[in-house]
Amino acid sequence: MADTDKLSFKHLDITSRIVGAFFAVYGELGYGFLESVYRSAMGIALREAGLNVRDEVAARARFRGHCVGLFRLDFVVEHAVIVELKGARGIDQCHLAQVLNYLRCTSLETGLILNFGRKQVIPLISSAFSAFICGPLLPGHR
Repeated sequence: MADTDKLSFKHLDITSRIVGAFFAVYGELGYGFLESVYRSAMGIALREAGLNVRDEVAARARFRGHCVGLFRLDFVVEHAVIVELKGARGIDQCHLAQVLNYLRCTSLETGLILNFGRKQVIPLISSAFSAFICGPLLPGHR
């Protein structure tokens, strides 16, 4: 587990508000719904929290100046934080890699994965560190 006292993440005030909205939604809905249900509920909760929210934001992967992939980010909050929602048993390395790649495709530096499964692990990802709060550094991304 990363020592969060020694790490300084950007946009911690925004991510704290996002996590608060997540726990409010999780507390009301519990787990077991489709991701689309949580996406709708999170959009409502984030906006009610007074946050600027864009949903289904397009991001492009580029190679040698050509678009080679198009992705849809669940949310971009306050033009600063990517929020990716999951309804999985837990957060896998592939989920972390997905958000790190989203960060690489944008000019953003901070991402959250909010898991509405049984395990409420919430990695906070920063492209500056390639680290996340709820686990070790990703292999090969130091």
